[in-house]
Parts: sequence; structure tokens; C-alpha cells
Amino acid sequence: MTQDWDAGRLDSDLDGAGFDTLAVRAGQRRSPEAEHGEALFLTSSYVFRSAAEAAACFSGESGGNVYSRYMNPTVRNFEERIALMEQAEQAVATASGMAAILATVMSLCSAGDHILVSRSVFGSTVTLCEKYLKRFGIEVDYVPLSDIAAWQAACKPNTRMMFLESPSNPLAELADIRALSAVAREQGALLVVDNCFCTPALQKPLTLGADIVVHSATKYIDGQGRCLGGVVAGRKEHMQELVGFLRTAGPTLSPFNAWVFLKGLETLRLRMRAHCEAAQALAEWLVQQPQVEHVYYAGLPSHPQHELAKAQQSAFGAVVSFELKGGRDAAWRFIDATRLLSITANLGDSKSTITHPATTTHGRLTPEARAAAGIRDGLIRLAIGLEEVADLKADLQRGLDAQR
Repeated sequence: MTQDWDAGRLDSDLDGAGFDTLAVRAGQRRSPEAEHGEALFLTSSYVFRSAAEAAACFSGESGGNVYSRYMNPTVRNFEERIALMEQAEQAVATASGMAAILATVMSLCSAGDHILVSRSVFGSTVTLCEKYLKRFGIEVDYVPLSDIAAWQAACKPNTRMMFLESPSNPLAELADIRALSAVAREQGALLVVDNCFCTPALQKPLTLGADIVVHSATKYIDGQGRCLGGVVAGRKEHMQELVGFLRTAGPTLSPFNAWVFLKGLETLRLRMRAHCEAAQALAEWLVQQPQVEHVYYAGLPSHPQHELAKAQQSAFGAVVSFELKGGRDAAWRFIDATRLLSITANLGDSKSTITHPATTTHGRLTPEARAAAGIRDGLIRLAIGLEEVADLKADLQRGLDAQR
């Protein structure tokens, strides 16, 4: 962009704009080509008008682009949009959701620090902690997600971070984010919330007292199972540390993937509303089936945290898990009998998916760790997409019929 270029009326005035408007327009700065859609900048590097300008950009004295490992206009568009939607000062995009978690810890923790992690987190997060973070001298302990007293009791003088998913994967357990934020403040620790299942369309953890929000953009932000990516949002002082980590270590989001995610954000609230409505209907149906031992979905009044979910979320999400009588054999028989649902561990897709957590997403955990997290052999996780509810119900009926 030339220095004398003035976008003027071409850029949108978003002062006071609502969530859905931000989801469609935030962060876009039109180039001299005056494109209507967001531009896709597929470039590794950028040119300068002089050696002096290059030096100023590399030193940080000037805000110009330097290298796409840590600054790219398309990625920046995505980051700025997420920051506004999460009500954060800044967001930093990464190559995947796991890269987002890694970048957060590596940027803000040091050897000798202590991290408290919910027992109800994604299996790969546990592996990251156990196999890698501990290797570099970071202490990790695990706490029941909803037990505030346990979090408080587990804190140590060197506790630097508290990390959780709410709702959890796959049991839809919740943390009282406001209460945990008070514990974190008292400890002087950072409260990090993985908001992947809700997205900012349903929940804004920063407004509830969290310090940092983490997303796997691969899931609902994309919405169609196309690209890998992650993003972290929070205060600028913390996000600048992440920018430094990306600049050096390079777990960078592809500009093309950022462009896809921008398109996903445009329909985020509409999709989440449809996902949630279908999930609610199927959860209510599953509760009535005699072969089903238990249904895990916060939208059910029987869920022990139903009222908390109503207080800190605008809807209950798209993931419904349920436990069949008969253990692993029954669960596998159910899954294999379906013909519409996709057997895959991914979620957040317009296509509904089905998986057996004990042997997929949490399969690398020890049996003891799975038991502590409540992942039993009869558990099945559904991630409800955008198909007709009647068709999904008919496919689930195939699984139930196979139990006879």
C-alpha cells in the first residue's frame, strides 16, 4: 500500500457495531484495488522503499510488514476480528489449536513455574503437559474442573497459570469462570480458558474474568472442516509475548487458512444457533432411549450445571455425549451401525460426526487418567452439524437398533 493511499469511505465505520456486524466486517483494510472481499496476501516477505525504512521496520520503530512468519495482512485481519468479537485488546493466530496452547505456555511461563490444568481437557493437551512441558521444568498438576475449592487448595507459591476448557470435551462439564478468576487473581496467576466449544458467539470468558482465551479455529470458527488453525486473545501485554514467540519459533497460521476462517466468522452466530437447536433436540431424544445410560449436555435441566450454563453462555453448544450400556463393544457396535454420521474425531463441522473418545481423542491417556476424567468405555461423542434433525435421529436409531 502506497503511503499516499487513503481508504477513506472504502473502509467500514464500525464504531459501536454489534457482534454480527463485527463478524462480517471487522479488521478489513482495503488495498488500493478497493476489493470488496478480504484480500488474500500470499507472500512470504515484503519490500521496502529504502534501507532506512527496512531498518526501521525490522527494529520495530515503524509498523510496516517484515515477514509473514509473524505479520501478514490477511492473518492480521483475522486476529483483529477475533479480538473484537472476544472483547480482547489483541489476538494472535497460530498454526493449530494445540500450537495456540503451546505458544501461550511457552510465552508466559518459565522453568520452575507451576500450572494447574483441569482434568477434563482434550487428550493432546494432557500429552503436551506430561511429555513436553514437564521436560522443560514446568510443574503440572490436575484439578477437577468444577471444584473451586480444589483449584484453590492446589495452588502453590509458584502457580503461574490455570488452564481449563469450559464446556469440557467430551462431557460438557463447566467451570464457574467468575469464581475461578477470583482464585487466579488471589494467586497472581493467569486464567486461560479454551473457548473452542462455545466460540465468542455463545460465551466470552474475558468478560467473566479470564485473562486469556484460546481457540482451535479448526473447529466452529472454520465451520466446515477445511483448515487447521488456532488463535489466542487477551491483554496486549500478554499477546506481545506470543508475537515474540511466533517470530522466533514460527508456529504460524497460513494466510490462506486465515482467509478461510474470516469467511467462517461471517456466519458464526447463525451456524452456532442452528447447531445448538439440533443438539438440544437430539439430547432430549437420547434421554428417552432405554439403551442410553446417561446423556451429557448442559442444555438438559437434569444436568448438574444447567443453571451455570444459562448464566455464562447464551446457548448450550453442539456437542452431545452419551453413555451406552454394554461398554466398548456396545459403543463400537452403535458407531459402526450408523450410515450418515461421519466417524471422525474432528468437530465443529457442518457435517455431524461421531467418535469413541476412550480409543480416539483420549486414547493416549492411561486408563487411570481416563477414569479420572470420566471417559468410560461406553461413552460416545456426537458433534451435531447442520443436517436435518429427523435424518440424524434416524441414523442414531440405527445405532440403537444394533444393540438388540
